[in-house]
Amino acid sequence: MAGKAFGPKGWTPERLASLSGKTYVITGATTGIGYEATRVFLSKGARVVMLNRNGIASAAVIAKMKEEFGDNAEISFIHLDLSMMSSVRLTAAAVMEKVPPIDALICNAAISAVARQEITIDGFESHLGVNYIGHFLLCALLFDQIEQSKGRIVLVGSEGYKMGLKRIQFEDLNFDKNYHPLNTYAHSKLALMMFGYELQRRILTAGKSVQVQVCHPGYSRTDLLKGDNIYRPMKIVTTLVSPIIGQSAEKGSWPIVLCATEQNLKSEALYGPTKRSNFVGPVDQCDLAEHALDPEAATELWSVSERMASANWSP
Repeated sequence: MAGKAFGPKGWTPERLASLSGKTYVITGATTGIGYEATRVFLSKGARVVMLNRNGIASAAVIAKMKEEFGDNAEISFIHLDLSMMSSVRLTAAAVMEKVPPIDALICNAAISAVARQEITIDGFESHLGVNYIGHFLLCALLFDQIEQSKGRIVLVGSEGYKMGLKRIQFEDLNFDKNYHPLNTYAHSKLALMMFGYELQRRILTAGKSVQVQVCHPGYSRTDLLKGDNIYRPMKIVTTLVSPIIGQSAEKGSWPIVLCATEQNLKSEALYGPTKRSNFVGPVDQCDLAEHALDPEAATELWSVSERMASANWSP
């Protein structure tokens, strides 16, 4: 059940002490909540390694952060394209070579509401491939390094997991028969969250030290639904509604930072805004729908994910 562990105002970055000596690796940090989470980490003296697809945008972010926090701000970039399993493997190898112990790997990058079905180079429906399978493989490849530092994995889910089918469509993972821009997004985020809770269970069974936390950013004003290939009705609704009921990307980043830093967090929990259908409001533990915790579906999803990512993984 949802709780009020952080009081009536919820969790805010005011709770943070110095993060000097900590290293946070985050996907999708050039804009939106990933960018704002990076700002918070740097403001507290942490080191941030961004895993982004766009090198030019990444260089611009580094310049902005050093202008704000000084030339000594520890921020760097490693290329990652989550839509390509070969890129994920190259990125993981670079992280293992260049990055010291990882205090938290934050799986944040995502695509949403792609208007027409797109298939990745590896043959996956694009939302599932980018939002989930790419992150599954990244976590698998970096798990031992995270475990060595008793670090964390933070998975950025979405309240959208309550939408669409509310189950994993094992019989047609690519949605060849029933593609819909919003249902496929919801499907990918449900998969990511179910993976997180299954990973928690497997870590507990194995007696490993990695902590896994799942969060959601609420309805945050970001660039996620901008682009030529976005489902037009969703773009229109977002343009009209977001300024009225949405919150800033900065506030949307707070659940990420909470899950990466706070002590004594619960397992099988979801952290994020808690008011107005969890769109906005104080950040705390949210109610979690039962279908996200289905252990049988999660076990099947794990096996399917191993095959899709060509990765046999036993935490």
